[in-house]
Amino acid sequence: MPSQPEDQIVEAIQQALRTQRPLVVALDGRSGAGKSTLAPQVAARLGDCCLIQGDDFYSGGSAAEWDRRSAEQKAQLCMDWQRLRNEALLPLLAGQIARWHPFNFETGAGLAEDVRSASPAAILLIDGVYSGRPELADLVHLTILMETEDAERGRRLFEREGLAQVEWQQRWDAGEAYYFEHIKPRQSFDLVVRS
Repeated sequence: MPSQPEDQIVEAIQQALRTQRPLVVALDGRSGAGKSTLAPQVAARLGDCCLIQGDDFYSGGSAAEWDRRSAEQKAQLCMDWQRLRNEALLPLLAGQIARWHPFNFETGAGLAEDVRSASPAAILLIDGVYSGRPELADLVHLTILMETEDAERGRRLFEREGLAQVEWQQRWDAGEAYYFEHIKPRQSFDLVVRS
């Protein structure tokens, strides 16, 4: 197996394409693991690939709302997987153009006015934590977990987004930990790579 995460992922997808087209791939992992850096590189190398950003399907909520939620609730509610399923994956798998409104990160609430669209492709690559959810298992053919040491994740998140991200990360960590321990544990992934 190739040693670089990008090479490992590309090889796994190419192997899976031999038996499944279109192929839906979930690139999952905790915040700051390197998914969003690696996903465009993988998509570019593969060619006929549609990259779907999981953050577009963030369910939203105020800091106070997130603080009141248990780790299990955070894991269950962070991603609007039904919207991802119905607005992106199902149309693309049916050979149709998919259209959706991303979460409005500018206002921090609701959906943005702009519309994202994606065309059908041989590979549908979902980049985002919670993308390997069991509720999507009937549509996702290959699940890949990206792992990174917690200290490195924290450094990357701070470098990328500053103190505001650190504050939100403290809210999200418990939900992500719950997800990878109870909902989608490491051993349930088809491939685990370290960045």
